[in-house]
Amino acid sequence: MLALPSRTEIVEVSPRDGLQSHSRAVDTRTKIALVDALTDAGFPVIEVTAFSHPRAIPNLADAEAVMAGITRRPGTIYRALAPNLRGAERAVAAQADEVLGLATLSGTYTAKNQNMTVEQALDQAICAFALTQEAGRRFVMALGMSFWCPYEGTIPEADVLRAVERLHDAGVRRIYLAGSVGMEDPRHVSRLFARLVGAFPDCAFGYHVHDRAGFAPANILAALDGGARWLEGAVCGLGGGMAMPGGERPPGNYPTEDLVHLLEASGIGTGLDLSRVIAVAERAAHLLGLQPNSHVTQWGTRASQLEAARPRIPAFTHSGDALQ
Repeated sequence: MLALPSRTEIVEVSPRDGLQSHSRAVDTRTKIALVDALTDAGFPVIEVTAFSHPRAIPNLADAEAVMAGITRRPGTIYRALAPNLRGAERAVAAQADEVLGLATLSGTYTAKNQNMTVEQALDQAICAFALTQEAGRRFVMALGMSFWCPYEGTIPEADVLRAVERLHDAGVRRIYLAGSVGMEDPRHVSRLFARLVGAFPDCAFGYHVHDRAGFAPANILAALDGGARWLEGAVCGLGGGMAMPGGERPPGNYPTEDLVHLLEASGIGTGLDLSRVIAVAERAAHLLGLQPNSHVTQWGTRASQLEAARPRIPAFTHSGDALQ
């Protein structure tokens, strides 16, 4: 029997993780409109942009302009990725409420795509964490490829625990595990989260979801069963995913509208209205000129299926009409 919580938090990452690898550039005004629509839909945490060098992520070269242009709602956390100390300085200056650090736990991938070791990536993140602490901002650490890597296969759980221990020793208390390739399995996911929660009870752990293998719904429930405190998705299944060895298209983020539908059906509250989440996914698709890549936008929800199947009873204007 799964031990599922009664409630969990949803983090929306489409403006950053969704758009950074988008097939075409998106103008600043459209990015701001997307963030504002997500704010109106009630998401508690929105990942707005990344403060990276424009050569590294050209799609997000307007990070400061986007942060300055969004309409902020009190209580909403506006997050920005900062891959290094300079990025953290820019994020703090732009009034990001939460700064996201990043390291991938595959040594091969980190060397090929970041030209550094995992240890060096953790060092940079810890420096960014220290700066955000001084500035009084929240910090969350992303550990990419926490489960499986296309170069190395399964990532040893001991490697993940060592990375978390190092971050914990530095003071980091909010960490998420990313299934960056979307090939992890539910047993592995549940076991790893349970080990981390047991070893670091003062930490909060989240799960960033991808779905290359089609295991995402099972992995989501497995992560919650293991003690994950929040989940991360992107409306329309936008963008996301690591660069693959063969250059094929990345698997994309898990659609937030499907995520909320799954949780609602499982009796897990999110504080979000599913109809509003679907509406903002459709709004995002319109803004970006694409088709949303989710089950609920294509096939409907439980509620919409019941409504479609409901018998249509003709309405009569007078009580005698039925007898004529």
